[in-house]
Amino acid sequence: MLTPPASLTIYVATQPVDFRKGAEGLALLAKETLGHDPMKGVAVVFRAKRSDRVKIVVWDGSGLVMYWKRLDGSGFKWPPIVAGVMRMNAAQLSALLAGMDWTRMHAPRIPQPKALA
Repeated sequence: MLTPPASLTIYVATQPVDFRKGAEGLALLAKETLGHDPMKGVAVVFRAKRSDRVKIVVWDGSGLVMYWKRLDGSGFKWPPIVAGVMRMNAAQLSALLAGMDWTRMHAPRIPQPKALA
């Protein structure tokens, strides 16, 4: 189970990638093609052509980490396949990795405080 810190910046590559690539290949792809360098403390999430696979690369301070998961019997809920990347928060990533519909997770609206009289 991967539990990302709430402060982690997470980007999702919306187009499928070649899942034969390892951690270094995906990190280079993220840096050169997507403009987000996992070596600078961001996590980049990649999807395969099949919707049941995910890879995540991130620098944890001492080395490059690659997280790989395949869902049995179902697929991940992915954003539409378009060029570029999208941001995701840690709670949405946790829901994605659990096989849940992460699009239903939104930050709560915090009301403006009323002025003290």
